[in-house]
Amino acid sequence: MTKTKTVSPAAATFIVAAVQFLTPFMMSAVGVALPAIGKEFSAGAFQLGLVEMAYILAGGILMLPAGRFADIHGRKKVFLTGLSVFICATFFIALAPTMESLILLRFVQGAGSALVATTSIAIISSVVPPEVRGKAMGIVAASVYMGLSASPTITGFIIQYADWRWIFWGALPLQLAALWLTFTRLHGEWFGAKGAPFDWAGSIMYAAAICMAMTGVTHMRAGGIFPVLFVAGVIGLCGFIFWESKAKHPILNVPLLKQNRTFSLSSIVLLMNYAASFGVTFFFSLYLQQIKGVSPQYAGMILVIQPVIMAVLSPFAGALSDKINPGKLVIIGLSLCTVALGICATVTAATSIGTLMVILVLLGLGFSFFSSPNLTVIMNCVEPRHYGVAASLSATMRTLGMLTAMSSISFILSMFMGSKSVSAAPEAFISSMQTGFAIFTVISAIGVACSFASLSAQKDSAMYNTTPKSTDA
Repeated sequence: MTKTKTVSPAAATFIVAAVQFLTPFMMSAVGVALPAIGKEFSAGAFQLGLVEMAYILAGGILMLPAGRFADIHGRKKVFLTGLSVFICATFFIALAPTMESLILLRFVQGAGSALVATTSIAIISSVVPPEVRGKAMGIVAASVYMGLSASPTITGFIIQYADWRWIFWGALPLQLAALWLTFTRLHGEWFGAKGAPFDWAGSIMYAAAICMAMTGVTHMRAGGIFPVLFVAGVIGLCGFIFWESKAKHPILNVPLLKQNRTFSLSSIVLLMNYAASFGVTFFFSLYLQQIKGVSPQYAGMILVIQPVIMAVLSPFAGALSDKINPGKLVIIGLSLCTVALGICATVTAATSIGTLMVILVLLGLGFSFFSSPNLTVIMNCVEPRHYGVAASLSATMRTLGMLTAMSSISFILSMFMGSKSVSAAPEAFISSMQTGFAIFTVISAIGVACSFASLSAQKDSAMYNTTPKSTDA
């Protein structure tokens, strides 16, 4: 009989946190590098938008099916596969000869990131005992925000003194080190439904519906077939949910959503929080540079306030969620976000930069007390066999929230500004920003109400305090 190696909770948390630093770092870095990329390839705004959209689209398509696939074939195996794909894509992006190849490789990189994101939290939940799981979630969340915080400064320095491709060359050694750590230190494997059939039909249906909906909403203003595609995508998603409710081995556990109100409500709250808050950086970046006339570097220094606060406070909030009901922290965090968004809706051209800093501080505090405690609620209210599905649904909700925010912003800007630039129509931009933040404030307030409902539902949901045993990888 061979001795089975098992990974310690601390080692698993460190490895997952290291990887979770690198993926958002690269996502943010590409956003900063887009002007340099556009200059080299003579690409317009539409093509540059596709560089970002391809990454998000891959995540939207794969996160939900990947969770179920990991439950069946092993969470560590899918985690390693995703990290390997991400690294390969990073290497080839540094060599990309055309804009078209770059967009395709960004889709591949997004696919790898989706596999990593959907298994990271499931692995943490599989290894770390429930009584200290909140602290681990906080550490992982902090690493994500550290990646987002560090990326603009480092990327800006590289672009100023070297070619944009060095962003990817420089990241490769760190990514390879993370891969080596995973291979050599993350011992064991974890399953939720080992050997069960995989719902390929449902996965294809889901992917097709997401593609149609995203393509339609992205090009809605162009008219033609795109509104039809959007409607077809929405109908397809409804059909997918119906299919999953009847499937024997679904990728989306509809009965779990129906029966476990804590799980379903906390997932909805997650979507609403990202839908309400994700557009802040987009609006404020344009506002600071185009309305206030500050430099990109100074704008970046202001906008980094929020993720820095999140990186500092997330471990504290995670540890606190192990000592008190994390649902209460979720309410506090989301309430702070709602107040901050309400202030955002009052911003005018005369608003001081100091006021914007206060808003970003409030958002940083709110996200810190929301993010890891909400994940703790979600993962603690499901059985270990559902960890993969729960983690993938959480990642999917985040992505759908981001897409909802950006789609709403695109629609609002098209209504108020048409094809005008911000500098050509500053008053129209201010009006669109105020309208957007007013809508986001309402969404966030509804999220607060749902978080209260989730808290009251926790007494009806079993909180599963077992950590599944690992099998040798």
